[in-house]
Amino acid sequence: MLSADAIVELQDQQTRDWHRELQGTVANPVATEATADDWLRSVSRQHRANFDLWHIEDEARAPGVTDAELANVKHRIDRTNQQRNDLAEELDRVLLLWLDSRDLPNTNAPLNSESPGLIIDRLSILALKIYHSREESERVDAPPGHAGRNRDRLAILEDQRADLAGCLDALWRETIAGTRQFKLYRQLKMYNDPSLNPAIYRNLPSQLRH
Repeated sequence: MLSADAIVELQDQQTRDWHRELQGTVANPVATEATADDWLRSVSRQHRANFDLWHIEDEARAPGVTDAELANVKHRIDRTNQQRNDLAEELDRVLLLWLDSRDLPNTNAPLNSESPGLIIDRLSILALKIYHSREESERVDAPPGHAGRNRDRLAILEDQRADLAGCLDALWRETIAGTRQFKLYRQLKMYNDPSLNPAIYRNLPSQLRH
């Protein structure tokens, strides 16, 4: 069910396709879930949240952005980051449901500190860093030395991703074999919950606090 190579290939392909869509260089918008595989559709949705988050954060760094625009962007960042974390947790739920039907994972096996969903989230971010580092290494208007620095950066990122993908495959292989287990670790973010974030509930009208 889980293949790190398939995940990396999908994230790379959709990163390229979505950037072409943003740049208006494709005739038809690329579907976010352009795969028939239910599992890879879930991976795609999680990657899309990271893709959107990356570009929303860029808006906050744009020169000349006003305070009002920055506040709006901050709210969008919070919402999209919440979605990103929710979708990473959903990946683990899907995998654990599949495993449960096979009496796995083995609850007596050593526990992995990081779940597949969290590793896939890290692979997603690496796909974006790799895309943009390659883009910078090919910039024709870049200052001297810029391309070389980004080629070095690209080599490091690709090496790190290869290691991480190997760790994901190893975790899944050992989980299937019953020699390792993972759990769903909830992020339990507080900043978007009006009942948990004092910066929100202390500033609400009294009639809206309950």
